[in-house]
Amino acid sequence: MTKTAGRTVARPKAIKNREKPIQKTRLAIQAAFSALCVWIGVEMLLFVRYLESGGARSFVERPPGVDGFLPISSLMNLYYWMHSGEIHPYHPAGLFILLAIILVSLVFGKAFCSWLCPVGLISETVGDLGKKLFGRTIRVWRWLDYPLRSLKYLLLGFFAYSIFFLMNEIALKRFLDSPYNLVSDIKMYYFFADISQFALIVVGVLLLLSIVVRNFWCRYLCPYGALLGLTSLLSPHKIKRDPISCIDCGKCAKACPSSIKVDKVKTVISDECTTCLNCVDVCPVANTLYLQSTATKKPVNKRLVAVGIVAIFMLVTGIGIVSGNWQNDITPQQYLQHQGSLHSYGHPTRTDDIERLRHESPDAQQSAVSSPRR
Repeated sequence: MTKTAGRTVARPKAIKNREKPIQKTRLAIQAAFSALCVWIGVEMLLFVRYLESGGARSFVERPPGVDGFLPISSLMNLYYWMHSGEIHPYHPAGLFILLAIILVSLVFGKAFCSWLCPVGLISETVGDLGKKLFGRTIRVWRWLDYPLRSLKYLLLGFFAYSIFFLMNEIALKRFLDSPYNLVSDIKMYYFFADISQFALIVVGVLLLLSIVVRNFWCRYLCPYGALLGLTSLLSPHKIKRDPISCIDCGKCAKACPSSIKVDKVKTVISDECTTCLNCVDVCPVANTLYLQSTATKKPVNKRLVAVGIVAIFMLVTGIGIVSGNWQNDITPQQYLQHQGSLHSYGHPTRTDDIERLRHESPDAQQSAVSSPRR
């Protein structure tokens, strides 16, 4: 028996859920995407080695996919494109990768985090290790969980305010044209290749915290996840629960990596839901937990979700390729010219720096984006 709208309703006989799980497919897609990122890293390594040799080594073309690791530059490029209708020639692939990720989120929720993101794969792997070590998934107290979750939105708000409110089209153009943005991919490479002791400690602490608290970085600190969490609320696809056939076993809530109380709601509306479909897979009763399209009011096949996520990402990035807006409009000679001055290029660190980009002459931007960092 179960209660619905104040009435006691006889619960129908439970029919066992025989639908095949989708988790192996999801992890395979995530692993393939991570392998692609590793290959991009190898190509970037060879390209940097070419630059370090002064052009003496065999030339290896810079991989455009590395632009995906420049989210701030990509966000600025997006805003500049919205302002001017032009795609900036420096790191244009990052714009299309960002658009692909946002579109995936708008269609299938925060699915990028659990289906494609390599950091998400690392977080899941480390979280599984923690579960084996402690014998259970450790949940943070609710009174602490909510303030911690706000941190990623504060980081997103800081970046959004700096770009969308402090910068106009002129400031955007000057920053995107700057030597710092030109070599931002090389500087990003050296950040990881020659990682500082402090940064290494931070990474180590985050890994340890992720063992204790599953998806610590993703849940509390990732501004990318915050952006996708907000856009996912507009997605027409939501996890639905049939309270009539539900047997209240609670398996869905236990399986949810985002600690969502799936067993207590009819529709999962949460910025933390990554559409991983773990809850759907573990539900023991057929047609009780499923992903539904608000447009058709019908369940969506899990295989279609997998195909759709990959197809959207490939379609948008493919448009970037065929439209000629994928490869950097930066020659190897330009990279070689700036290679020796990398450490003298810095990004704006204060609102005064951004104000100079907005109002001063083009030559004055050097003080904001080409001066040594303090």
